[in-house]
Parts: sequence; C-alpha cells; structure tokens
Amino acid sequence: MSITSTVTPSAAATAAANAKNASGATNTAASTTSGTSALGSLAGNFQDFLSMLMTQLKNQDPTTPMDSNQFTSELVQFSSVEQQINTNSSLGQLIQLTQSGQVLQSSSIVGQTVDVTSDKLSLQNSNASINFTAPTAEPVTVTVAGANGATIKQSQVSASQGANSWSWDGKDSSGAQYPDGAYSVTVTSGGVAVPFTVSAVATGVTQTSSGMNLSIGGQSVPFSAVTSLVN
Repeated sequence: MSITSTVTPSAAATAAANAKNASGATNTAASTTSGTSALGSLAGNFQDFLSMLMTQLKNQDPTTPMDSNQFTSELVQFSSVEQQINTNSSLGQLIQLTQSGQVLQSSSIVGQTVDVTSDKLSLQNSNASINFTAPTAEPVTVTVAGANGATIKQSQVSASQGANSWSWDGKDSSGAQYPDGAYSVTVTSGGVAVPFTVSAVATGVTQTSSGMNLSIGGQSVPFSAVTSLVN
C-alpha cells in the first residue's frame, strides 16, 4: 500500500508566523517570552513533520520513490526559522540590557538643575524660572496661566540684549500663593513669541514606550528636550 499524500509546508509556515510575531516585540520583556513560545511551537511542528516524513518513507511505492527535494527544502526552512527566532530573542535581551543601562545612567541627573525646552513652568518649593535670549534691548511680557488657561501672573520685563532670566515665586498679581506644579508660560515681545527654556530640578527618570523621560516638578519631558545641565 502506498500513501499518496505529500508533506505540505504548513508546519514550517506556521512556525514562520510565530517567528514574525516574536520579532515585533523586541523592545520589551515580552520579546523573550514570545521567542521561547515560538521555539516551543517550532519544536512541536518539527516533530509532526518528522512523523509524517517517516510514515511516507515507510509506505512509499518502491517503483515511484518520493522526491527528496521537498522534505529537504522543509528541513532547510525549519532551520532558517529556528535561527530567526533565536536572533529575535537575543535582540530582545540586548535591548532590555541597554534600556536598563540607560535608566541607571540617567538616574545620575536626578537632583540636578536642568534647562529644558517646554511650554510649562515647573514651580518647585514656590520657585520657578525661565531663560531667554533677546535679540535687542526691548520690553518682554511673561505670562503664566493655569490649567484652565486663565492668566495667573503677567510681568513686564525690560530685557537686555542677549541672555536674560525671569523667576516666579508662585504668587499671582494679588499676592495669593499657588501650589507647586506645572503652569503654562509664554514669553512675547511686541506680540511675537520669544524662545525660552525652563529651569527646574530633576526629580525622577521614567522609561516609556517612546524612550526615556525626565520628571521636573509636575511635568515629564523627553530627554531630547534637555538643553543643558546647570552645575
């Protein structure tokens, strides 16, 4: 008796799909878990493939032997998928180690004063400040607003040409004290926005899906927003 069914590439194709799923999660701990799961699935598919192959070899028609090219191709495909899964798992572990190293290195900035590009003023211990550069000596308006957009404090500053700074003690125009936190701030001259940076003490480091973030008194900014470290 001969078995006319042939070994199809479905087993290897299923394993390849598992490998693809594992490769999509290389930036988190899930990548290692996915890789392990994919390898387990691959091993099960490979055993099924070998069982089917041995059954065909035992029951093939001696006058028309089975073409060896097909199962050889399947073996090569299984080997390729296994290498891909192992590569993805190793890459996931490498990224985890790199991210952990970034957290440790970034933690050294905690407690330091930094200048960051942000439209939020960080009030810490009733103190906040900004830095801006005026192209010429001119009057500049600094406006601080709350979460609802209402103006809390507006100051007219006689800026000198070059570097300037402005500080806020957290009080509004009537002298009422506002709590620490993040407040919107704008700097304008003649109705034109003046670029500025916010000075604040770094209070923490967090890792997000998009990268490392720095906490500075009520707000979180990406590390790319840091312009300088103030000694």
